[in-house]
Amino acid sequence: MARWDLRITTSGVARYLQIVAYIEQAIGDGRLVAGDRVPPQRSLAQALGVDLTTVTRAYNEARRRQLIEARGALGTFIAAPRAELARVVDMSMNVPPPPAGVDFQDLLRRGLNQVLLRSDPQLLMTYQLGGGSAPDRAAGALWLAPMFGRVDTARLVVCPGAQAALAAVILSRTRPGEAIVTEPLAYPGIRAAAAQLGRRVVVAPCDADGMLPDALAAARADGATLAYLNPTAQNPTTHTMPASRRAELASAAQRCDIALLEDDPYWLLTPSAPPPLARFAPARTYYVATLSKALSPGLRTAYVLLPEGRGSDDLLAPLRAFALMPAPMTAALATQWIHDGSAMQLLEGIRAEALARCALASRWLSGMGQLPPSGIHVWHRLPSHWSAQQLASAALAEDLRVTPSDVFWDGAGAPNAIRISLGGVDDRAQLAHALRRLAALLERGPRQSPVTIV
Repeated sequence: MARWDLRITTSGVARYLQIVAYIEQAIGDGRLVAGDRVPPQRSLAQALGVDLTTVTRAYNEARRRQLIEARGALGTFIAAPRAELARVVDMSMNVPPPPAGVDFQDLLRRGLNQVLLRSDPQLLMTYQLGGGSAPDRAAGALWLAPMFGRVDTARLVVCPGAQAALAAVILSRTRPGEAIVTEPLAYPGIRAAAAQLGRRVVVAPCDADGMLPDALAAARADGATLAYLNPTAQNPTTHTMPASRRAELASAAQRCDIALLEDDPYWLLTPSAPPPLARFAPARTYYVATLSKALSPGLRTAYVLLPEGRGSDDLLAPLRAFALMPAPMTAALATQWIHDGSAMQLLEGIRAEALARCALASRWLSGMGQLPPSGIHVWHRLPSHWSAQQLASAALAEDLRVTPSDVFWDGAGAPNAIRISLGGVDDRAQLAHALRRLAALLERGPRQSPVTIV
């Protein structure tokens, strides 16, 4: 019991989940290791001042998550890390981490029950045109309030995910053969959309603050009419553009008559983020905020704030060419969660979990890369004895999947780095184990493949 410095709080998180979260975090931090004995339930209940049923429920949940294991009369112990055959630990996909202390299953059940109680089932199962119902757009306005304050719902369009929104903006604001300007390292989905839609991508140089404002004039001369930017916790570099550079880019876009496409999925996960670009250039910025990176990809819901003076038809006509509508059921669930406060509860849990996972990455990858204080991915520069492709291949051979830098780079000369996504691993204990293995691989260096003779 002396090693268990757990204190039950009145934070609003269920007491049994606080106990489970403590066990999970202590395993991730190395304070509890496989084989450590877990206190008897009655002893822990007495030490924490909680009911025995609370501890019983916590231990049952910890067993379900395979954090602890019972060994009959010997007692209960911290379990060894899970070893699943043919299971690759995926650190390549940017998704929000499962939040500790939040019962996601209960949120989902209650949300769907409320949707079915308050909605006409026939409306949920038929076509819905118009970029979201009035309640859906009102929910979008609430979601964007931390970034913009009061939002005019007439400027909002609800889309089936950010990728659909990006493609619709490209179709709306560019013509075939015209160019989209991006930073050298950029979300690969923008290049894929541009290629499929017959648009070109031109790359603007950057400095430590991000895209150079003077580069917009050169890009405009090269046929660029739209600039794509991901200025907060940028994917993949995690860089957050300072407010001064955002203001300079807004002014440059005005001078050059270039529209701005601001892809901003991480703003609510980033402490002290500057105001969005759309605040500096409201008349020429399409602002895209997806719930996939902040809450859950399964919601398939993104909100697009249109530039001032543009109506929803500006985006709906191109959007309907390939995505007639968001799925009504998931859009209704997102709306219900935002209106009843569940979305913010889930977001707070994800923020806390992301913070804890970034701390794990900082511990195991210290001194080797750019590590944000919070977020769901890490941009990790490699030592000279590894190339990004070599490292990604070697990691995959050890059942670890990471993303090499050339995925985000167009052409030769990509930086020698990888992106490590922290949210796709089920729990902190698994993530800590995977990061330890990755750190050992980074330190070890490539191995020559032996010749096998049979």
